[in-house]
Amino acid sequence: MTRIATFNVNGVNGRLPVLLKWLAETDYDVVCLQELKTSDEKFPIEAIRDAGLGAIWHGQKSYNGVAVLARGRDPVERRRGLPGDPDDTHSRYLEAEIDGLIVGCIYLPNGNPAPGPKFDYKLRWFERLVDYSQSLLGERTVLCGDFNVVPTEIDAVVPRRWLGDAVFFPESREAYASMLSLGWVDAMRLIHPGKGIYTYWNFSYRGGYDRSSGLRMDHLLVSPSLADSILAAGVDVETRGWEKPSDHAPAWIDLG
Repeated sequence: MTRIATFNVNGVNGRLPVLLKWLAETDYDVVCLQELKTSDEKFPIEAIRDAGLGAIWHGQKSYNGVAVLARGRDPVERRRGLPGDPDDTHSRYLEAEIDGLIVGCIYLPNGNPAPGPKFDYKLRWFERLVDYSQSLLGERTVLCGDFNVVPTEIDAVVPRRWLGDAVFFPESREAYASMLSLGWVDAMRLIHPGKGIYTYWNFSYRGGYDRSSGLRMDHLLVSPSLADSILAAGVDVETRGWEKPSDHAPAWIDLG
């Protein structure tokens, strides 16, 4: 069995205690991280190696950033950055091969305020992802990360709160649906059809977090050849209540 998790850490150095505690308490074979908010030079590789994982990373000072971790080995890098826009300098995509499995780590643009230039960039980036993903459909592939899209109303505790947000705009949801129409399988929804599953909650000024703000924005999409091997899927919700947490919780799947 292979266990794969994705976690928007919202600052890998600032949240390093949370990340290391979570890694120590779990046994995921592959971990994708987003929103590192650090340059390549300041990525905490020694701490991660001490936790028993190898890593590749694609950092960016103060913003964005993605990493792929593998327990007991170093991931083999296949690609950093999506094709289709040579002027795009954002660190948002990193692809690795681990024991014959291709893993793409995604930090899709948020797109707010929308409409506007940031939303236009989001849709262009999403289109590049959809186009490129077709080359991976025939492989044993998992594309996971923070997609910054809430696919359907069931993926929000209170959908009406998000009607003016780019993560809930029809264009964002249509782009996500277009990936599924190609053959990508939403692993979480396959295991939990019709159930409200959430991976993100707003910070609360009173401490803790606002449970009514729950959204499912962190996704694990698997290629068709892996669909029948999905054994389980879930979210490590408890991490959201830890001290100085990320506003996201890790989502995960087990592949047989």
